[in-house]
Amino acid sequence: MSVIELNEIEGLKDFHADWNRLLAVTPGGSFFQSLDWLQVYWQHFREKQYLRVLIIRDADVVTGIVPLCVRSIKTKFGSCRILTYPFDDWGSFYGPISVNPEATLTTAMNFIEQSQRDWDLIDLRCVDADGFDDSATERALEAANLSFKKSSWNQTAYVDLNQNWDDYLAGRSGKARQTYLRSERRVEKEGEIEFMRYRPRGESFGESDPRWDLYEICEQIARKSWQGESTTGTTLSHENVAQYFRDTHESAVRFGAVDLNLLYVSGKPAAFNYNYAYQGLVYSLRMGFDPSISNKGLGRLLMGRMLRNSMERGDRIYDIGPGSLDAKKYWYTSVENSYRYVHYSPVSKIAKVLQISNRVANWYRDRFLNDVVSAKQDTASPEIPTS
Repeated sequence: MSVIELNEIEGLKDFHADWNRLLAVTPGGSFFQSLDWLQVYWQHFREKQYLRVLIIRDADVVTGIVPLCVRSIKTKFGSCRILTYPFDDWGSFYGPISVNPEATLTTAMNFIEQSQRDWDLIDLRCVDADGFDDSATERALEAANLSFKKSSWNQTAYVDLNQNWDDYLAGRSGKARQTYLRSERRVEKEGEIEFMRYRPRGESFGESDPRWDLYEICEQIARKSWQGESTTGTTLSHENVAQYFRDTHESAVRFGAVDLNLLYVSGKPAAFNYNYAYQGLVYSLRMGFDPSISNKGLGRLLMGRMLRNSMERGDRIYDIGPGSLDAKKYWYTSVENSYRYVHYSPVSKIAKVLQISNRVANWYRDRFLNDVVSAKQDTASPEIPTS
């Protein structure tokens, strides 16, 4: 096995075909792991980051790719350099691109250990340890003799699409079913309903029209919804990221990953759901509805129509996205965890300080929890003996 390290985004073009070939067989692979997405991401967010993409080869055959970057973060003890995935939580999960992620990551970590140290922490985030990763990251770090601390990172909501709509709806709670069916009836009274889905297969199939008319409808609806007043800087219409989303849309169309859903009421665009789809895994990027048309369940109605259509066309998983689980409780069939793996460099002063600080914080947290449990036990009502 040999490793090639590339530090310029332009140098990755020669490996585009290998990247696509490996992504097609990567367990749980997504559009976010594609070179097409990385190129757009790096164009918009490369400031204060240094690219380290590792190409793993067996003889002359590329068997795996591990995209990494080094960035500086501020801590209360000073600046710290982390070696991490170039991802920034845009999706739910990330990892190596390979049919065998464990072997690929092991080779990459061995290479990192032997190369010049330009980092204080190895910080691998958004790892799907319980799912497609199947603990491969843990085994790879152990095989490379890298001690690590594992912690929870985030949670995302999944809908299992390997079922028919009637069975899925019957499996929802009574309140969830009633809420959805009520939305169907209410919106039908507003006018004729039309559901439209645009999912081009990509440039290789001769389907690469970005349909900017449809995308701009999504932007218009986003501005009319709560997103228009949002200050998070991550909504589809926010000026801070609007151009990034547009550039990514164009790239995703060529790649064959765009999944754009619209709901019309009486011929007027009423709601949108913009996703990325790859290998049967659909990721919900942004959604919204126009409250001026109806406030009676447009978003729920579009979600139902879209999930039903996904089940009929053979999609496998719908990832509603991290966070806000309470708002998604009527839809999801499971909650999936993502994890973070941190290795502290034994030769970095800031790494040692952070590691000690982390241990002390954990000790105090555990001590506090133990004190709380003891206090509850002390104040609990004594059991009454029975004869």
